[in-house]
Amino acid sequence: MQTMIETKDLTFAYPAEEGKENPPALRGVDLAIEKGSFTVVLGHNGSGKSTLAKSFNAVVLPSGGHVYVEGMNTADESLLLAIRQRVGMVFQNPDNQIVANVVEEDVAFAPENLGVPSGEIRRRVDDALAAVGMSDFVTHAPHLLSGGQKQRIAIAGVIAMEPACIVLDEATAMLDPVGRREVLDTIHRLNREKGITVVLITHHMNEAETADRVIVMDDGKVVLDGTPAQVFPQVETLRSMGLTTLDTVDLLDRLRFRGWEVPLDALGVEECADAIMKALN
Repeated sequence: MQTMIETKDLTFAYPAEEGKENPPALRGVDLAIEKGSFTVVLGHNGSGKSTLAKSFNAVVLPSGGHVYVEGMNTADESLLLAIRQRVGMVFQNPDNQIVANVVEEDVAFAPENLGVPSGEIRRRVDDALAAVGMSDFVTHAPHLLSGGQKQRIAIAGVIAMEPACIVLDEATAMLDPVGRREVLDTIHRLNREKGITVVLITHHMNEAETADRVIVMDDGKVVLDGTPAQVFPQVETLRSMGLTTLDTVDLLDRLRFRGWEVPLDALGVEECADAIMKALN
């Protein structure tokens, strides 16, 4: 597989007041994100996961080490535009990314600023809105949409730049369960049908159940890294960081504590139910 994003001994510390020093937000992170993959990064507040996300398209630059996007060093200022065209960011609050009073104008904003010809912009806007299931809202006012719909418009604005990778930094945190499901369905479809690399930063464990890869961060370091079936059964390690595991795995872990012979890698509801039925029989 080809590498989309790579970090080498990445460290970062936010600027501090004069005479003071902030502890590093990232401490020697080594990662390689494969093209076309769906990766979820988990961690409690202050673990470094959002700082890591911002480093992927040079919102923050390394204090030490390097970040490469398709081989381009984010510290090279001459490559900044190319990097941000390849890696699009979607943030927590969609209202902070919506800049126009009409949906289609908002989605067209980034391509216009990149100097894309008008005919091509029209195609990109139509394609991006279709990709997020918002084609019927072309002439709507964004401020009248629901939270989930606004976030899908924000994603469409990123898609219109035709990135190879989308990084979502807590993009579902402010949404209700319906809005969260809308956004998750959208990004899974973009990953599956268009091959867009997705990196989802979240604290919702269930959002990671169907990911290709789960990375768990704590104190600026990668603590766990593997498939969901490899990461979520490590219940005690997750709890030691103040995190939970999936509800299904938590149930199975409690049953094991009571002497039941059940596996911890039955992540889905049906898998979990089958494992319990098997143990009962």
